[in-house]
Amino acid sequence: MKKNVFALVSSIAVLGTALAGCGGGQQAAPAPANNTSSEQPAATPEAEKKPQVLKLNLHSEPPTADPGLSEDTTSAAIIRATFDGLTRIGADGKPHEAAAEKVEVSEDMLTYKFTIRDAKWSNGDPVTAHDFEFAWKRALDPKTGANYAYQLYYIKNGEKANKNEAELDDVGVKALDDKTLEVKLENPTPFFLELTAFPTYFPVNKKVLESNEKWAGEAKTHVGNGPFKMESWEHKSKLVLVKNENYWDKDAVKLDRIEFSMVEDENTELSMFENGELDWAGAPMSALPTDAIPALKDQGKITTQPIAGTYWYKFNVEKPPFDNVKIRKAFAYSINRQALIDNILQTGQLPATGAVPPSMVLNPNGYFKDNDLETAKKLLEEGMKEKGLTKLPPITLSYNTSEAHKKIAEAIQDQWKKNLGVEVKLENKEWKVYLEDMHEGNFQIGRMGWLGDFNDPINFLELYKDKYGGNNDTRWENPKFKELLNQSALEADPEKRKKILADAEQILMDEMPIIPIYFYTNSWVQKENVKGVVIGGLGDVDWKWAYVE
Repeated sequence: MKKNVFALVSSIAVLGTALAGCGGGQQAAPAPANNTSSEQPAATPEAEKKPQVLKLNLHSEPPTADPGLSEDTTSAAIIRATFDGLTRIGADGKPHEAAAEKVEVSEDMLTYKFTIRDAKWSNGDPVTAHDFEFAWKRALDPKTGANYAYQLYYIKNGEKANKNEAELDDVGVKALDDKTLEVKLENPTPFFLELTAFPTYFPVNKKVLESNEKWAGEAKTHVGNGPFKMESWEHKSKLVLVKNENYWDKDAVKLDRIEFSMVEDENTELSMFENGELDWAGAPMSALPTDAIPALKDQGKITTQPIAGTYWYKFNVEKPPFDNVKIRKAFAYSINRQALIDNILQTGQLPATGAVPPSMVLNPNGYFKDNDLETAKKLLEEGMKEKGLTKLPPITLSYNTSEAHKKIAEAIQDQWKKNLGVEVKLENKEWKVYLEDMHEGNFQIGRMGWLGDFNDPINFLELYKDKYGGNNDTRWENPKFKELLNQSALEADPEKRKKILADAEQILMDEMPIIPIYFYTNSWVQKENVKGVVIGGLGDVDWKWAYVE
């Protein structure tokens, strides 16, 4: 998932077990039974008597609260709180039944049948299988322009429909009746029940959307089926969620309210926490100020957790001089990643010399050396000669507003000047505007990051499969890379598949449309009486089971 400030969290466990047992016909999927409070940290009797209000900060305004259009961690956190997918990731990092009360999988793992439980939308409408069919086909409809549509390509004819090569009616999702959703896949997909816990797979209330296409932009018109609902949304200022009395598992929800402020300055956020105005500061919705980290460490107040995510810079390979691979590599190789970690980040991050993070790594040795100045200088000279340049054109490095992004950009700007003699201008923008400019190609080098949506390396590689793919931004495409990704989907042998994906990552690093910089950790401070917040290994957060003791 595209990173706004720092990281969200999802499951780190792969649903790797076979989803079908012996014999023919339908088999029950092995996801555990309902994701109820019994599987989460239980609230104490004392906690039940306390006002159940959690005060948090969103580093920036969520660009959307529509699951079909969501593509960043801030939006996804709000959507995860206000919607339920067919499954939901529990505290154990595994998918559990949520809007679906039963999942059956065919022996060939190509057909899933979901039985939808009795549940209501926050406006009282019944949640049906038709809501899921509508939402998935809407996200795939090219007219919708969903940047995450490719996440639905695992469904039969999903990619073809999104590329206008098939009708939406041909897509392999169908409501057989109000309570039964049948899904047919292109290929066996062991992590499919993780995907159904992801926002792009969430339902949308068709009646609400058709009556108001801007339904998701305001609290009074927002309708979800999750543990919380929106009470108010003062844009760029405050957002309040309250317990959804219509939620099927409302007894597991202990919080009455979650109050979000929207403060971009990390120092201000930390001060608010220390003054008792916030119950939590830092990741996953924001970050701690880098200057405060040593003291917080010394005081034993900071919590740090590695997550499956990569912080990287993207090149626009259509904008000179980065239409030359040697120049791209020169910029990538001349960064001293370890120095950034030691002097700025300071919370156990690892230098990234590949795209895929350590928890799902394809090549443990990486694909290039950190801070390889000799090779970088040689490549820059060769690249400039190939382009007939004696001097590089003006270069701009863009990032979204954040103290840490600014410090990292300033340090890399300084490294490029010292190591390559290159002058680089820095440019920062508010998150929503920044995201739009990245998608439209209005950048030369731009900061971004990716946290896994599910625990498989394909999720970090498929971003760059199509030149105009929703989250590519680089304008880079390679036929052999694309062929290998397609091949990996058909390979049942895990080791052979891993080799195919490693070959694909090698191509990505040989052509370097991105600069991997470091692998993420999440760091935060929280009040000791805040319990039950689920932060998973991919960086997303779920407040469904949170409570105040």
